[in-house]
Amino acid sequence: MSQVEEKKIVTDTTGQDGEFMLEPVPMSKRRSTRSQIMVWIGFGYAVTGLIVGGTLGGYGNSGGLPPMQAFWAIFLGMGSLFLITSFLGIAAQKTGLNLSLLSRYSYGSKGFVVPMIVMALLTLGWFASILGMIGDIWGAFIGNPSGIIVFDPVKFGFEGIAPITLEVFLLCIIWGAVFTFTAIKGMGAIEKIADICAPLIMIVAIVVGVIFVTQSGGVSTFLNKASSLGGLGLGNGITAVVGSWIAGAVMGVDLFRFNKNVKAVFWCAASCFIFTNPILNVVGYIGAVHIGEYNYVIWMLGVNLLVALLGVFVWTTALWTTDNSELYCNALYTGPSLDAFGIHVSRKKLVAVCGILGTLLGALAFYQLFFADFINVLGSMAPPLCAPILADYFVIGKRKNKKYSTELLNKHPAVRWAGVVSFAIGAILGYVFQYIVPLPYGLPAGLFAMVVSFIIYILIYNLTPDARIDDKMVKEI
Repeated sequence: MSQVEEKKIVTDTTGQDGEFMLEPVPMSKRRSTRSQIMVWIGFGYAVTGLIVGGTLGGYGNSGGLPPMQAFWAIFLGMGSLFLITSFLGIAAQKTGLNLSLLSRYSYGSKGFVVPMIVMALLTLGWFASILGMIGDIWGAFIGNPSGIIVFDPVKFGFEGIAPITLEVFLLCIIWGAVFTFTAIKGMGAIEKIADICAPLIMIVAIVVGVIFVTQSGGVSTFLNKASSLGGLGLGNGITAVVGSWIAGAVMGVDLFRFNKNVKAVFWCAASCFIFTNPILNVVGYIGAVHIGEYNYVIWMLGVNLLVALLGVFVWTTALWTTDNSELYCNALYTGPSLDAFGIHVSRKKLVAVCGILGTLLGALAFYQLFFADFINVLGSMAPPLCAPILADYFVIGKRKNKKYSTELLNKHPAVRWAGVVSFAIGAILGYVFQYIVPLPYGLPAGLFAMVVSFIIYILIYNLTPDARIDDKMVKEI
């Protein structure tokens, strides 16, 4: 590609879209800490927080954990996620690069496509799944007055899966279109939605949690009831907490590049993993213990019409920001990946295509049929992809001054073998530990595999051409 062509692509990306898909975010375009914190609060409000809390509370015959062990599982799991996200965030904030561009320094100008495919599939799956979650709640609220069934999983061998009614199908299509439209608008639109929805979301979740404890007879009575739980194990509890959000931690890079300073990175990470998601874990735990259901909106639907409307509204708007983030980040994985092979597609078009595909998947029961297996497989294999980034930035990058200069962004070799090999080994180990040879003490497969990848990267870096190439590139500038 000529310098003129390369310059034109960057100009088009910045001038027409302003989301910096193929270049660093300049400091003049960084956003306020408050607005970014609100995005992270909205991003942190994901249904997985309630699901994990429900698992700790014994939902689905998991056995559960007594209150103190549940607390430690949440504390240690969320603490680990906070640290991982913060360190990734520092690299993103310092460089202004999204995950795809940052990965070039450790994976190569074409090698970075390998981990980006994983993240693209993961975000697409999450978008479709969240849309399905919203469809489920609306279906429970309005029922099936048309009497029309669009898709019946039972007829295809999926026993125990409720049919997709016309009402649920249409609502998924409508909300999918809304989410896609706001994601096309970019980070500014996501911030505006988060500003409105985030405070209401947290207030309702806390109020419902208090109501559940009160209904159960007070704190002491609730704790006595929860103390009878057992069988899950603290290690498995930590695994559930970490596994539910490790992919979100990696996605954070694409949000942190808009932060003005490192302090803002820590505040954003804390707003999700210390102030927001742990609350949802606790509410999900309380709900599972008190009524046997982690999703408090199901309870709200049975109170009265006004409360039911509030529940549906809160659930939909709460997941709006999360689904926007999935689409927004997906384009930042697919766009640079296509660009690496000479295919230039604007971010808005990529968001639209992914939104249409994800909407169809969500409307046709992707969540109901494949959510658990899809997330478990990718969740076990995705965490190691951030290990080369962390190892290269914080270990190798500190030894080689100017290695992360933006002058080198478009000068990397096609493949950096240290990154590709260490990620491949970590991804394989993550799958093996998750499905074939479980780790002792219930250690999280994906997190453990990430640590292994980190160590392998450092060990083999000097044995590959990467070290010599970096020395040459740094000398040239």
